[in-house]
This record gives sequence, structure tokens and C-alpha cells, in this order.
Amino acid sequence: MSEIHVLVVDDEKEIADLVEIYLVSDGYKVYKASNALEGLEILEKETIHLVLLDIMMPGMDGLTVCTQIRKTSHVPIIIVS
Repeated sequence: MSEIHVLVVDDEKEIADLVEIYLVSDGYKVYKASNALEGLEILEKETIHLVLLDIMMPGMDGLTVCTQIRKTSHVPIIIVS
């Protein structure tokens, strides 16, 4: 089975780091974004299989990011709040 790529979008570094530790230990490749725009840029450049998305972020919130992602992708999104 090929490697599964997960994008974690969360403005709280400690939470993103903790999620990364657990996912990497289970064999997932993790990309982290500390804000919405960075997350959208990663989605454009990388093949992502799952997005873990925080709702409350400064600037663009998670619901807006979710709407933006849906304009171009059907990648599964899990809201983490």
C-alpha cells in the first residue's frame, strides 16, 4: 500500500505537532500548515489524501477553508475543534 498523506491545518503549533507524532508513528506522511493560506498552498502542490482542519483560526477560518477546498477537491476533511 502506498503512503497516505495527511494535511494538518491548525494555528496552534503544539496541537499540530502532537497530531503529527501520532500520525507519523502509524505510518502516515504529515504536512502541517499554521494558517489557512498555507494549507491551501500545500493542497495545490502535494497529493493529499485527508485534511484535518481546525475551525477557529485567525484570518480565514476553517469553514471558509473547507468551502475553498471543495471548489477544487473532494479530499476527505475532518474538522478538529
